[in-house]
Amino acid sequence: MAGRRFSLLRLFRRKKEEESPGAAPAQQPEEVQQVQPPQEDAGQERTEEQLRARGRFRRAAQTFMKFMGSRRRKARITPADVQAQPDTILTQLTKPDVSTASTAVPAKCDTTTSDQTTHWDTTSTDDVSHCDSVLPGLTEEADATTTEGVASTDAAPVQRLADTPSLEFLEERAVSAEVTITPDGDMQQRPPMVPKLAWVKEEEKEESPGAAPAQQPEEVQQVQPPQEDAGQERTEEQLRARGRFRRAAQLVCRFIRCIWHEEATFMATGDTANSDLFNAQTSAALLDMLVENGVYKAKQVPAIVRCIHQWLTSNVSAEHRLDKTLVLLTEEHPMDVAVTLLRSAPACDRAARTMWKTLISSRWTKEPVLQILFRVLEYWPAHRRRTSDGDERDVFALAATVALWEILQLSHSWCPGGVKDNFPRLLLTLLFQVFISTEEMSEEVETFWRRCREQRSLPPNPNRFAVQTVKALLRQLLGEDVLMAIGRKCGWDMLLKADSHHYAVGLLARELCRVSHSFCRSIAVSLLPRLSRGEPLWELPALAFLVEVLHCLNPRQYGPSVLQIISRHLRSQCPERRRLALRGLVVLSRDPAMAKSMRSLSESLLELLQDADTDAVQMTLSAFINVLHFQIVKISTPTALKLLEALRPLFDNEHSQLQQLSMLLFWELMEATERSKSLKPHVYLSLVPFYFNWHDENRRVAEASWRALFGAARFLKWRDLEDLVTMEQPWRFPECLLEKDRSRVGQYVRQALPFLESPEKPLRKLAIKFLGIAARSMKQEQPELQLICQALQDMTDDSPAVSNLAQETLQIIRAVRRTSFFHFW
Repeated sequence: MAGRRFSLLRLFRRKKEEESPGAAPAQQPEEVQQVQPPQEDAGQERTEEQLRARGRFRRAAQTFMKFMGSRRRKARITPADVQAQPDTILTQLTKPDVSTASTAVPAKCDTTTSDQTTHWDTTSTDDVSHCDSVLPGLTEEADATTTEGVASTDAAPVQRLADTPSLEFLEERAVSAEVTITPDGDMQQRPPMVPKLAWVKEEEKEESPGAAPAQQPEEVQQVQPPQEDAGQERTEEQLRARGRFRRAAQLVCRFIRCIWHEEATFMATGDTANSDLFNAQTSAALLDMLVENGVYKAKQVPAIVRCIHQWLTSNVSAEHRLDKTLVLLTEEHPMDVAVTLLRSAPACDRAARTMWKTLISSRWTKEPVLQILFRVLEYWPAHRRRTSDGDERDVFALAATVALWEILQLSHSWCPGGVKDNFPRLLLTLLFQVFISTEEMSEEVETFWRRCREQRSLPPNPNRFAVQTVKALLRQLLGEDVLMAIGRKCGWDMLLKADSHHYAVGLLARELCRVSHSFCRSIAVSLLPRLSRGEPLWELPALAFLVEVLHCLNPRQYGPSVLQIISRHLRSQCPERRRLALRGLVVLSRDPAMAKSMRSLSESLLELLQDADTDAVQMTLSAFINVLHFQIVKISTPTALKLLEALRPLFDNEHSQLQQLSMLLFWELMEATERSKSLKPHVYLSLVPFYFNWHDENRRVAEASWRALFGAARFLKWRDLEDLVTMEQPWRFPECLLEKDRSRVGQYVRQALPFLESPEKPLRKLAIKFLGIAARSMKQEQPELQLICQALQDMTDDSPAVSNLAQETLQIIRAVRRTSFFHFW
């Protein structure tokens, strides 16, 4: 190492001598072009030249690293090692365009380069500007040589700093790094605040006995002055080597300024003025060194991430060169890395895809990065997150969606564990994105998506891209069958329409239940907090999903929360929400543990029995039946009265399903209600409808009416009527009923008259017979008798069998009336 330092020092000294006024005329550009090396030795000289260039760059990088460590050790110099400070201190050199911090180099940087590095001094502002102007003009030959030098630097063993520089050092790092690397400083000056004993003459140091053994013969051979016969050739070679080294040092200085002075705004604006800086391997080597040794501040992490992204953009063939560097940086600062990457590459270009794949493939960074990504996804339209550099720009949720889609595409043969563990959270978030981007689109989201489309070929609408991401997620976890099943039912098309979105979500939930109950259970558990908060935007689709997967939940564990959500939607003005809440209530009512809890919903359910929506009434009846079936809850008399009043119009409803459910509920109510005199009038008025429905052509309606009639006879304690129903002798029912309750014959007649207009022929015949029997027990002055005669007389337009039966019954009634009249007189 010492030998390499001496070689580097001699090179710098020769450079200074040649640039002096006396040495300038000795070498003319024309002479450089005229002197050419012999053709037969071209290959050998070129190899030797490359080796020397590689060695110089390697030594420069190593010197830079040791300079980093020396700044840390400067603060720990003991008084015994340092002599008295000089009386006169050089004025601190200021650089308005870079920094105003002072530059100080310690007396002992390392055991091998203690004196050489101390001779490096500050450079002028003109040199810095010259660096910026020279670098874009690098020739292909210089670039190739620099690349070879970096490759050798990677292969050479690099000493890891025992003491990492403190963060306070970064405040003055820009001048220090630039001054130290640039080999054009005045060798006779020394930095301020450095002990006198730290400065040793170069001649004395070179003649010291400890320096000779450290130098290797090979390296000395490489930098020896040329022989007399090759003087001009050696001069040209030295100039080229000096130029390459100078350009490498300038490249390092510019890169350090981009990081430490945050002059990397070109990466955000797309400026290509500094693209040559990232085309070289030097920036990758320096990024490795900065991250591995921790020589950076937390606020510089976003700039480093942007540099890595720009380097990957410029170097297509070396995608994995900075994988380790990126992983190490993310382990320490996951939030800064992920958020900066989303801001720098929202459309997820090739370089960003490489970075996401690297982070997801590492077991150390996969989980924290995914959690940050999921958190950004949940905030629509954008999530405000401040990074360590003070950047508070919004991070759009769609950028995280694009990144997630790319992660799923990259991992087509495997699914990251974090994605599988957070499947419910991801699916609900993506479905919400589909809905909100279909329902309403803000101007900022449209502008953001338009900018993303300019960079990549993405769908025209964000909701279609969100649907693509949902498909990719389901394909990864559940396979292609689920996608095809939903597609056959036009679920994906309905998902993109605002008025049918909740139907599609319900369809998706049913298909998921068919495949995996565990996934549905976890999704339902994730939905409960959202619905409890009452988020109005996606409340209807969320409720549709919850209703479809309720049977996967444990009612005793999650029933109270679900019941609270449903009770809030029972009184909603939206018919769809009321209908979904009732569906959920029907599912809950099947569990005995929830039957008692639903007692508080009786008032709301009674109001829904009068709703014009047939589906809502049907589900309300089903919920009541399920609750009363367990006979756990006893219905109070006031509630029973209200329920009977609401049920009576449904016994003759035109919908057979409502007829059946209303009569089954009546039977359950008779079993669950205590016998009270206030209920008997309502029970009496239910007997005639049950009798006629007992003969209904619909088998289910007939069976339900038979059960209701048996429950009414038991409630009234009419043993003979109960036996008649048990033995199934309907023809005896009218006589038994009219004989036992003559006081209500008029009411029974009025209930039977509408059945003369029934669309079913057997019921019309049954009504004629019932009215004939009732007329024989009625008095002449009763108005119902006149109604019977008039109704039978008007049935001449009916079928011959029915009209003939009506005329015969009418004649019998008149004959009986006439006989009774003469008998009376």
